[in-house]
Amino acid sequence: MSNKADVIVVGAGHAGIEAALASARMGMNTILFTMSLDAVANLPCNPSIGGTAKGHLVYEIDALGGQMGRSADLVTLQTRTLNLGKGAAVYSKRIQADRMKYRSIMKSVLENTKNLRIVQAEVTDILTSFEGENKKVVGIATRLGEKYEASAVILCTGTYLNATIHTGNICYHSGPDSLTHASFLTDALLREGISMMRFKTGTPARVHADSIDFSQLEIQEGENDALPFSWQTDESSYPIKNQIPCYIAYTNEETHQIIRDNLTKSAMYSGNIHGTGPRYCPSIEDKIVRFSDKSRHQLFVEPTGADTKEIYLQGFSTSMPIEVQMKMLHSLKGFENAVVTRYAYAIEYDCTDPQELLPTLEYKKISGLYGAGQFNGTSGYEEAGAQGLVAGINASLKIKGEECMILPRSSSYIGTLIDDLVTKGTSEPYRMMTSRSEFRLLLRQDNADLRLTPIGRRVGLVSDLQWAHFEKRKNQIEDEKNRLSHLTIHPSEELNKVLLDNGTSPISIPTQLGELIKRPQLDMEKLKEFDKCPQALPKSVLFTAQNDIKYDGYVKKQLLEVEKQARLEQMPLAESIDYSQIKGLRIEASQKLNKVKPLTLGQASRISGVSPADISVLLIYLGK
Repeated sequence: MSNKADVIVVGAGHAGIEAALASARMGMNTILFTMSLDAVANLPCNPSIGGTAKGHLVYEIDALGGQMGRSADLVTLQTRTLNLGKGAAVYSKRIQADRMKYRSIMKSVLENTKNLRIVQAEVTDILTSFEGENKKVVGIATRLGEKYEASAVILCTGTYLNATIHTGNICYHSGPDSLTHASFLTDALLREGISMMRFKTGTPARVHADSIDFSQLEIQEGENDALPFSWQTDESSYPIKNQIPCYIAYTNEETHQIIRDNLTKSAMYSGNIHGTGPRYCPSIEDKIVRFSDKSRHQLFVEPTGADTKEIYLQGFSTSMPIEVQMKMLHSLKGFENAVVTRYAYAIEYDCTDPQELLPTLEYKKISGLYGAGQFNGTSGYEEAGAQGLVAGINASLKIKGEECMILPRSSSYIGTLIDDLVTKGTSEPYRMMTSRSEFRLLLRQDNADLRLTPIGRRVGLVSDLQWAHFEKRKNQIEDEKNRLSHLTIHPSEELNKVLLDNGTSPISIPTQLGELIKRPQLDMEKLKEFDKCPQALPKSVLFTAQNDIKYDGYVKKQLLEVEKQARLEQMPLAESIDYSQIKGLRIEASQKLNKVKPLTLGQASRISGVSPADISVLLIYLGK
């Protein structure tokens, strides 16, 4: 077996899978390394996929030709749409996943993908050489002494690098779920001049379902009319029937007092943990300290699979000793007799400074070396999968000698995610949220394919079958929008009653149905009896057509902002510029600009510490 490849991917988590599949599907001879073939696509923390803004990422991965959405559809235990009380721009799909089936399906996809080989081995070194004055990657070495040559290497190490588990004052080297950690790669990266950071995350205990009194909890059913993540999933037979319910539990004053009494025993507060934890997914002890005015905190009781009794308690992650964990757990209503199957823990791990990466996710210092996923300082499966896809695409394009793929912020949440990382950096595990995008009215999850599938087609990742599906759906949407915009509805007593009942004014003259749909109080469901010639179209087509009409005015305004930003993005900044030599720039701005080395004036404008006045100075400099 040859030890040569076009692309080597290190790590078979969510980033590594998307990177390897993208590379192989684009014709690259690809080798994917994993510490354990039994842990491919592991969901070590929350057994769910999607969520606020994360659902958008899954749809975007699917639109570009990725795998996560399709596999998630196949293992859905329950599906729900978050933010339904808000506008459709922030609707976010979230599914409860069968974690063992997800791993099995992903492993099967990898094993049956042409051009892709999977190897179980620990990668311990990055091999580089000089091409003139520039350093480039030439391969990797494993703990077994093997060396593999490659034109590109993508690091997707997740939470395994120098990983340390913490439970109370007990700490030991281990990856998540008691898997082997990676011992040597950090030293190799430091030797190559790559800056590293130390982050932390955690996970709650798992509880045996038979030991929970579910009658004491609030039931949370799934949706029966939700749409799937993937274009490959038949929406007429989705979602699954007999969805498994989730439940809601609450902490109480007794829980909080137990935590307060034992804070010094938490690895978080004893000084044992030095890594920075995620701001938006804190441990339960952190919640009690930071939100001391709250009398209770909501917890989500979720299944981890159809064939297991293990239950996940979202919102109850902790690094407390196990005896304190049990007291905390038994203080919850419905959990008085709970039996733990896996104890909670916190995990520290090494990751890289993402500001050392280009927007392609290639290292500035080392040609052909890429980073993706939690290795880049993010949190979450979805953020990881999105980065892996981008890294796999760009590594393949570089080898082919083709134009790289850089997604602007206005195109996608993926573009926003990567621009935030490489431009602003992160001092804590980064989590995608809808509020991070200034263009979120353009970036609905239901129009991800309209935004990104042509890009996926251009880079060679979207198949003929996906492209045919896309063109059919796009034409159906345009035809339906045109029909609704020209369909005249005449005033009537019945129509005006519906309008008044929904809190909007009646009409006195003939009006296009599309104009009525634009009213915030109305939608097609409320007006369906006045549509005399409805089209038999997929629900997803009708939903997107209606949203396009409803948001039309807002979208036009936001597109003007996109045009303004695009002008700055079209002004390139040479890598050779020494910003400390530009008169008029503030010291902070010149230091930040020299560190990031932005590719365009638009990227420079988003660097923390670079003011509008500094951008004006750069405009004058470019003019000269």
